[in-house]
Amino acid sequence: MTTFRLDCILFDLDGTLLDTAPDLLACLNEALTDHGYAAADHAAVRPAISLGALAMVEAALGDVASAESQRMVDAMLARYENNIARYSQFFDGMTEVLDSIERRGLKWGVVTNKKQRYTTPLMAALRLDHRAACIVSGDSTPFSKPHPEPMRVACRQAGVEPQNCIYIGDAAHDIAAGNHVNMKTLVAAYGYLKDDDQPEQWGAHALIDHPRQLLNWIDTSS
Repeated sequence: MTTFRLDCILFDLDGTLLDTAPDLLACLNEALTDHGYAAADHAAVRPAISLGALAMVEAALGDVASAESQRMVDAMLARYENNIARYSQFFDGMTEVLDSIERRGLKWGVVTNKKQRYTTPLMAALRLDHRAACIVSGDSTPFSKPHPEPMRVACRQAGVEPQNCIYIGDAAHDIAAGNHVNMKTLVAAYGYLKDDDQPEQWGAHALIDHPRQLLNWIDTSS
């Protein structure tokens, strides 16, 4: 049996490394109200963030024509691209986690389904772009999670082997992608989970309720 030697921690972006919900929800509501709709209920839309802008719009509007949903997606993303980091911030404890990872001499990076046109300026705005050993977006490869290719590309960029990595995310497709390449996988249970999600059934190695628990898991498992 191969011994686990931790070299790198990889994070999903929205709902795991960063709390981007405030910006995404603000831009969604601006788009909705500008087009004559009522503002969305944040509690109803927040769990859809990990599934992308279309899922957010559908959660807000319910059963509308697909063309109208796409129109709202385009309006939302036009605003988001120009307001990428007004309100987004680290989850509580995450800055300490990143500092601790770096002090330990470990690498860290990001694998997200967010498109590069949004990932790159967001990482720069939070001054993370030069700290991360790899940044792989949803369109960095021909595939997105749960396909394993983004995970493989991230490892090549960081110069590590998948079996020596942890991947942490808040959606089933995150855990599936990490498991496909034999990473250790953790569910960010503090992220954007839906009420009917069953993360204990996703096949992760553990669930964590707070970013700082990641360090505890590392200390007991590597």
